[in-house]
Amino acid sequence: MEVSMPLPQIYVEKTLALIKPDIVDKEEEIRDIILRSGFTIIQRRKLHLSPEHCSNFYVEQYGKLFFPNLTAYMSSGPLVAMILARHNAISYWKELLGPPNSLVAKETHPDSLRAIYGTDELRNALHGSNDFAASEREIRFMFPEGEFLTRAFLTTPPNRSLLKGWLADWLLKNNPNKPKLCHFPIADEP
Repeated sequence: MEVSMPLPQIYVEKTLALIKPDIVDKEEEIRDIILRSGFTIIQRRKLHLSPEHCSNFYVEQYGKLFFPNLTAYMSSGPLVAMILARHNAISYWKELLGPPNSLVAKETHPDSLRAIYGTDELRNALHGSNDFAASEREIRFMFPEGEFLTRAFLTTPPNRSLLKGWLADWLLKNNPNKPKLCHFPIADEP
């Protein structure tokens, strides 16, 4: 009688990475660094956010003095959004980024991405999620279709065989993680 051993459970964390408008032309270089650092890029997209979308993305920063400049900067051109995955992805990505202020990063973490590609306090070249909750929210914001969860599951061994089956089709069509749009009336609406 053959005894099958259960496959080990490996927790892989996801985080959002943004290549900001002023260094989009360095995407290939940055992608190479990301891959060499042990990350898997689950999904990538290039987009141009409106100032309103930027305001919604950085809602936690609302009311701070730099907020108008931040939304103007982030909406000034296209950016690249990526979902990165690996063990402890959030902390490893933050470590690779360095301090949020590029001027500080140049002094204290000269090999960090923000020290290399950033120019000042505001234009720090790249974004990374601060924690798990922020990561989940930001990934859903940048990838609202939510299909990356199903695709990531289906392409991980030993589930590769599901890619061509009815279950894969059903999961893609009936994805429980697909966001639903809700309309909340504004106070003045009837």
